[in-house]
Amino acid sequence: MLDAGLAAQLKTHLEKVTHPIELVASLDDSPKSSELRELLDEIASLSPKITVDRRDDDARRPSFAIVRTGTDVSVRFAGIPMGHEFTSLVLALLQVGGHPSTASEETIEQIRDLDGTYEFETYFSLSCQNCPDVVQALNLMSVINPKVRHVAIDGALFRDEVEDRKVKAVPSVFLDGQPFEQGRVTLEQIVARLDTGSEARRRDEIDAKEPFDVLVVGAGPAGAAAAIYAARKGIRTGIVAERFGGQVLDTMSIENFVSIPYTEGPKLAAALEAHVDEYEVDVMKLQRAQKLVPAESAEGFVTVELESGAALEARTVVLSTGARWRSLGVPGEEEYRNKGVTYCPHCDGPLFKGKRVAVIGGGNSGVEAAIDLAGLVAHVTLIEFDDDLRADDVLQRKLRSLRNVDIIVSGATTEIHGDGEQVTGLSYRHRGSGDLHHVDVDGVFVQIGLLPNTEWLEGAVELAPTREVVIDDHGLTSVPGVFAAGDCTTVPFKQIVVAAGAGSTAALSAFNHLVRTSAPAGADESAVA
Repeated sequence: MLDAGLAAQLKTHLEKVTHPIELVASLDDSPKSSELRELLDEIASLSPKITVDRRDDDARRPSFAIVRTGTDVSVRFAGIPMGHEFTSLVLALLQVGGHPSTASEETIEQIRDLDGTYEFETYFSLSCQNCPDVVQALNLMSVINPKVRHVAIDGALFRDEVEDRKVKAVPSVFLDGQPFEQGRVTLEQIVARLDTGSEARRRDEIDAKEPFDVLVVGAGPAGAAAAIYAARKGIRTGIVAERFGGQVLDTMSIENFVSIPYTEGPKLAAALEAHVDEYEVDVMKLQRAQKLVPAESAEGFVTVELESGAALEARTVVLSTGARWRSLGVPGEEEYRNKGVTYCPHCDGPLFKGKRVAVIGGGNSGVEAAIDLAGLVAHVTLIEFDDDLRADDVLQRKLRSLRNVDIIVSGATTEIHGDGEQVTGLSYRHRGSGDLHHVDVDGVFVQIGLLPNTEWLEGAVELAPTREVVIDDHGLTSVPGVFAAGDCTTVPFKQIVVAAGAGSTAALSAFNHLVRTSAPAGADESAVA
């Protein structure tokens, strides 16, 4: 199961295990159970502190628990956690084995103090880059507080459960048998939902903060770069966002970030956060901006009001709220979101194995999605609004070579249909003839581009007809002291490296603005770049 290189790396990691742990397996006669037994034996051979025991005491087979010997500390996997989940397996081994996590002390204390018992189940797919964060968060909670129990389930392996529970998107989290969350969710978000008083406490803490010299709104590549460049000037810097990483978290592979030949979105997002943490930046996560109030004078403060009810003041603000997947805006889309309507073929494709699906969008993203899905599902129907596909020629040639793909152009999707629980089909109108057509599908993958997250800025700064923030060469918006960077702006190229550069530009411009209006506390004017 493990090649020599991976085994050597794992052996090095397992040297950090301080408590004896048992790998307790529940197996049957299936090939997958044989694979799991082989994997567990290999892991145990890499550390004297790890043993394997077969008890067959769990209904899900193959599955196994990682148990701290002599305690009730454990986590469980149903399936074989390889692919993207191999990191989850390694972390679970280390944490059950006593190695400390990198979570903040505040979050750890919140988890320890949770009242009641919690039985979590998470359905994942091995190709999903969003799933490991959720699996790892709940695993860690079960290690910190044994009253929290968690099992991570490979949806492709336990298809009967997926069908019974109508799981159409991963990660899908159930709490005590009831749906709890779908999609990426952070450890802090999960804890905040369980600790009902945490939101009010956090609101009061944020509301009491002193004004910042630079406040960055958004924590993707542009926001992270802006925070780093501002903090390096020695000025009071804050960053407020719902989650760290932004849209990068939803990116499977990154091969064009200069100096890094290949990485994956979640890894880059973690690296961005770790880099920001190297500086004195006040990071405020799980917060959504609601309103921007410009300063009343050159010496005044810009105010950012948050949905939580708190408000932050700053001498300058950098807007870097990024973009999100564009929705079709047709009947049935919202009703069947995560019930067959999805936006991530890598994450959710395995759930539709052997079924019929549609991909909406004929650009690079849509065609790549259709190509990937064609290797998993029974049939793919790609529907493009324009008269021709817009993807690169090499992608179009590959797509047209696939026998289980139909391509429809000049098709305007008009409605997504379902039976109340899941998608059953869609309708589209041919833009040339006007004829209405129906396609029977079990899933709809929407790949029609991005929409800037700027609704909250309406009326506060100038927005282009595309709803992007209008900026000049220095990242300045129409409001003095307010700068912007990244995918939420009119910058022509939406790329990670472009966003990072734009964030740096905006931060340096904000610093220059501070020096020329009211010098920030502790700043050295000679440091102006």
